Amino acid sequence: MSGRPIGRAVSRRTFLHVAGGVLAAGMTSGGCQSLPDSAPAQTPAVSELARAVTPRLIANRPVVAVAQAMNYEPSQVRKTVRELIDQTGGLRGVVKSGDRVAIKVNLTGGVKVRPLPGVAPVDSYVTHPNVVRPLIEAVKEAGARDVTLVEAVYENASWKEWGYEDLAAELDVKLLDLNMTDPYPDYAQVNVGEGAFIYSDFTFNHILEECDVFISVPKMKCHYSAGVTLSMKNLVGLVPARFYRLSAQHNHRSALHGHDDEVGSRLPRVIVDLNRARPIRYALIDGVKTTDGGEGPWISTMAPVDAHLLVAGMNPLATDAVATALMGFDPTAAPMTMPFVRSDNHLALAAQMGFGTIQLNEIELRGAPIDAVKVAFKPA
Repeated sequence: MSGRPIGRAVSRRTFLHVAGGVLAAGMTSGGCQSLPDSAPAQTPAVSELARAVTPRLIANRPVVAVAQAMNYEPSQVRKTVRELIDQTGGLRGVVKSGDRVAIKVNLTGGVKVRPLPGVAPVDSYVTHPNVVRPLIEAVKEAGARDVTLVEAVYENASWKEWGYEDLAAELDVKLLDLNMTDPYPDYAQVNVGEGAFIYSDFTFNHILEECDVFISVPKMKCHYSAGVTLSMKNLVGLVPARFYRLSAQHNHRSALHGHDDEVGSRLPRVIVDLNRARPIRYALIDGVKTTDGGEGPWISTMAPVDAHLLVAGMNPLATDAVATALMGFDPTAAPMTMPFVRSDNHLALAAQMGFGTIQLNEIELRGAPIDAVKVAFKPA
């Protein structure tokens, strides 16, 4: 039932050759780079879901907005999020009247994980509902007829424990566990498209296939295996965990990571495959109160960080590139260097595949300047 791995990935040598000198030219022209003759041809055809989205991702100079929020006080966060949305062009061009919208939050780990002492999960490693609230309000004002918050949660108690049941009741939106088929009778098999790195298709809840607009709202964090976890990495939580495990004893999607000797190459490419199968139309990154040194309390070096940052954009790759720079890192960094200390750079791989640019001088930045508000995160 799980998506089919195709067992092929671009080598690290080929990736370094491509990423090192040709990304900027390719992104300026809006095209996708071909790999050298010595590597299997990568023709980044897009999935059906991506056909309407990809041209808009790469045709124009992407706009990313940055703002500070000192805490999660609802009125302050609402004002700041609405300013970010306005600065990125508003949602009228993203959400049309009658659209179904799915918003992917990051509720990693589940309620059984012991949080950092004295620090709530929503103030450290999961998306805070007060960041999602004004986004839902804006989406509805733009004309959405149906809004669903989605996540393949570790336990359903996560929705209640972290404030999402109250949020859903307050704003009349749905909550959907992507591990399950509900409200459909079965799962969808969604193709990645030609030139997929690892998986030719993925097993998804049908809402990911049927929604008109898909939005990613991650927590701004470093990641032990992927360097950073932002709007694109957030999509690892789309697939039903039980179909993507190397062992039945695992409680995480271990098959997406692979065996220990392949994680650094495999996981970044799986991230790109997931984003091709289910493209992101808008990204809003919660970096108000977060962590560095790891993505969750199971990483011993994780520590709380009050970064006071919110980042938004219609191009998820450009948005993640700016967020990476706000964390004090270089979004174009070579594999096995900070923050990608154990892996290839999934942002560079996505740029190679035509998602857009990670060159900061090719992104139109609005709001707070990066150098004025960036915070020095410690890598995992």
